[in-house]
Amino acid sequence: MKNINFSGSYLKSDVTFLLKLIEIEDLAVDKKEKLIQSGKKHYSEMISPEYQPSEKYLNIFYKSLELNIKRFSQDILNFAFNIPQNSIIVSLARAGTPIGVLVKRIAHNRRNIDFPHYSISIIRDRGIDENALKYILEKHPKQDIFFIDGWTGKGVISRELKQWITKFNKKNNTNIKPNLAVISDISGKADFSVSTEDYLIPSSALNSTISGLVSRTILNSDYIKDNDFHGCKFYSELQNSDLSLWFVDKIVKFTETLKPTISNFLTQDFKQEKMCKNYIAELMDKFSISDINFIKPGIAETTRVLLRRIPYMILLQDINSDEVQHLIQLANEKGVIINEIKNLPYTAIGIIKKLKEING
Repeated sequence: MKNINFSGSYLKSDVTFLLKLIEIEDLAVDKKEKLIQSGKKHYSEMISPEYQPSEKYLNIFYKSLELNIKRFSQDILNFAFNIPQNSIIVSLARAGTPIGVLVKRIAHNRRNIDFPHYSISIIRDRGIDENALKYILEKHPKQDIFFIDGWTGKGVISRELKQWITKFNKKNNTNIKPNLAVISDISGKADFSVSTEDYLIPSSALNSTISGLVSRTILNSDYIKDNDFHGCKFYSELQNSDLSLWFVDKIVKFTETLKPTISNFLTQDFKQEKMCKNYIAELMDKFSISDINFIKPGIAETTRVLLRRIPYMILLQDINSDEVQHLIQLANEKGVIINEIKNLPYTAIGIIKKLKEING
């Protein structure tokens, strides 16, 4: 039923995934996309296969990591030093999980605080895992939940968190704060962040092999019953390619040479939020896109589009930037159009193919 002691490929002390391990058949990306866009199935009901990254792509990943390691390590250190002391870290699986593991390790080493860390599921249009929240509240009745994720794109998860936590509080007479903290808040929608820059957060460039070998979360009634946590797959077959602990160890070691540089989180940036909203509206008009979910702003979300969806096009601010070479490699591997737009307000934007184009 519930896998309370499940930590993926991380150490038991790093994280507890409040997820149900399930065996669900993989569905090819194109078939999944058609079911999503036709409205026959919600994306969370299906999962696509994950593969070992190509040697060329991994080489670009390592280069990108070295390019950003100082900036990311400084940001993650600042993040770890700003979490309130009486908190339970609840990372949103799976993009938030590596961030949560890093924060827990750094806080333990540098602040002498052993934050409990759980990773739980939240799914667009389906909500947050209420059974996981109830479990956390029962285990830690006197501590405050602090939600974290890796980044924002359009701010959808921030919006979903507020909506569903508000409903949960009313339903259960609780007082959970529906605040989200991220490393990079490019949409201006997070409550707390340490940066609004659109730069490559290294863990966004890979799938399960940098996230504890855990899949994206799944909510399918054939596998998940009323009292279950949301589900996931564990990719044990990819363990020889797993970089999850290697990545955490590398970043933690690098932070040992640094000092915190901000004393407070940045708060929600309404100017950034307005810019994001207006620019996406412009893109929807320019490319005749009727569904806002087809546009994925930011380098992290663009990476996800190339790894997990059927991309139509990627927009790049600077095609020669070292930051986007992994995107170019993935786009070339999949035959995706690359369009350079110098005045792009983000490093990259991914655009998903319409159903008609997939069928064509």
